[in-house]
Amino acid sequence: MALLRSTVLSFLAILRVYASSTAAGNHTVSTAECADLSNTTWSEYRQGGKLEVQYLLLTRSNMDCATVFSKESLSDPQRPSPFNSSLPTKVIIHGYRALGTKPSWVKTLAQGLLQAEDVNVLVVDWVYGASFAYNLVVQNYKEVAVQISVLINELITHGSKLESFHFIGVSLGAHVSGFVGTLFRGKVGRITGLDPAGPMFKRADVYDRLDPSDALFVEAIHTDSDYFGISIPVGHVDFFLNGGMDQAGCARSQFASILAYFPVYGYVICDHMRAVHVYISALNNSWHLPTNRTFGEKWDHRLSLPYEEKVFLLTSASAPFCAHHILVELEVSPLEKSAEVQVTLSSAGYPEMERKLRMSTKENVYGTVMASPVPLCKLHSIQLKNTGSRFYRQGDIRFQSVCISELPRKRETDAVCVNTIYLGRSFPWSHDFVLLCGSY
Repeated sequence: MALLRSTVLSFLAILRVYASSTAAGNHTVSTAECADLSNTTWSEYRQGGKLEVQYLLLTRSNMDCATVFSKESLSDPQRPSPFNSSLPTKVIIHGYRALGTKPSWVKTLAQGLLQAEDVNVLVVDWVYGASFAYNLVVQNYKEVAVQISVLINELITHGSKLESFHFIGVSLGAHVSGFVGTLFRGKVGRITGLDPAGPMFKRADVYDRLDPSDALFVEAIHTDSDYFGISIPVGHVDFFLNGGMDQAGCARSQFASILAYFPVYGYVICDHMRAVHVYISALNNSWHLPTNRTFGEKWDHRLSLPYEEKVFLLTSASAPFCAHHILVELEVSPLEKSAEVQVTLSSAGYPEMERKLRMSTKENVYGTVMASPVPLCKLHSIQLKNTGSRFYRQGDIRFQSVCISELPRKRETDAVCVNTIYLGRSFPWSHDFVLLCGSY
């Protein structure tokens, strides 16, 4: 891990030089008809200056062309704003920008929100104050929240309701959202934290980080809790994807693409940014989750809410990232030695899914949940293989039953079982399924 941090820091230093020599060096939005987020450079950062925060507005009437927005926009007769105070408002807040570049995912997220619901989408642009030295950026985040709160108060005076605001904060932006909520004494409607930042926040007081008291409903999606994200619950409901770390499809090797600019940076933040891309994919309601909780679920704040409820989900390696959760249950006869069994699920046109289970002499029931790109009724086969060491593991294993089912399982009869199986060391066992999706 120390070597990885050293490698990352070295490359960030190189990338700063690269960015300072190639970036546009413009703090303000484009003077073209459509507004855009800012870029800044290392040389401009070193010159210092006051914290700059500006806002972009997108609505269904200008989904492809953002406009600059401020409190003056609400009363400018020359340029009427498309902001509609009778509609809910989504506020997107980006996080730390290591290279001073604008985030590339903002427009996709904004358009996804607008396609899902008729709302105002405000994008908070604080790239200038969010770039380069992370420890100094953390010092800025409360000032950013104060500036945002001034705008929110102005919108409220023009007819918006505090409970109609939904803040979507990415990384450090999640804690910015949380402090805005604190300033409004937790009366903001909703906060969604997309892998809230971990460094300098894990041991922070709840006043200084996102927590359930910051809004009527707070949710968080964790995807990099062992590095850039926070590992503790921070909301009423916290979704931990793939355990909250090491996302499928993100490179594990610290030497991968080490000489190429974008692949290196993409490798460093792949797990961290997965929360954003999963949330965008979930906006079209294509997810089938094995739980009664789901991203973007509408909550009635008048009802009792959960507190720091943890939900663990599996995802696939690519968009739309949704996976069918297949439960494999094995019941074995008593073992004389420990054993190791590899479970493989197969479906046409997709890579095989493998999972190894270690078995002891003290237990006889085992289970694991595997992520499948297809539902149970489209799985072709299951295979078991005794992979234990020849001299130290059980030779022959007798299974009383092997059952698979898809979560959520409504009835015990939803499981497909095969009984009485003998698994030798040299001969894998497999079973082909003949299931019809319409009848299962």
